[in-house]
Amino acid sequence: MVIANIEENVREHIEALRAWAIPVWVTYPRTVADGLRLIRELGELTGAPERAAAILAELEPLSERVRAASAARPAVDVFYAIWRGPYMTVNADTYINDVLTVCGGRNVFADRPERYPTVTLAEIAARRPRVILLPDEPFRFRQTHVADFAPYSDVPAVREGRIHLVDGKPYAWHGPRVGEALRTLPALLTSRR
Repeated sequence: MVIANIEENVREHIEALRAWAIPVWVTYPRTVADGLRLIRELGELTGAPERAAAILAELEPLSERVRAASAARPAVDVFYAIWRGPYMTVNADTYINDVLTVCGGRNVFADRPERYPTVTLAEIAARRPRVILLPDEPFRFRQTHVADFAPYSDVPAVREGRIHLVDGKPYAWHGPRVGEALRTLPALLTSRR
């Protein structure tokens, strides 16, 4: 069996595999709940339902606790970058957006019609994020890229030193890695630095 993803794999390739009688399981998670459901389904498909159940026994209650705690406080405006040159981000219809939301963030570009919109530094500044997250993938942000935001010292994230380099996998890769985002992002969003 081949596991494919609508965003990561080309339809023609999936159809070719199926034409060769190779089973293909196509995924398209857009929420944390979708990702957790995929863990269960993958466990069933691979003959490892107990392993999936063990993972979910930790992640499902963690997700519920984080979601409840986040609902009890005001959301924090966040800019999450996925690319530089030009800067790109995510809209509301993405897995990353839901991870941010579940953890207490409010994606400042959730309203954009494109799933992965291109944005300028001036547009980012105009949205006044309180936290800026620069992941190491798909673009590998480094400490030197934090300087891009220096001219915008009136932006809360810049003024308060809340620009964070983060491991992108817990935010973008659906599956067990979401646990790391659920455990660490709420504190990152609510910390003073």
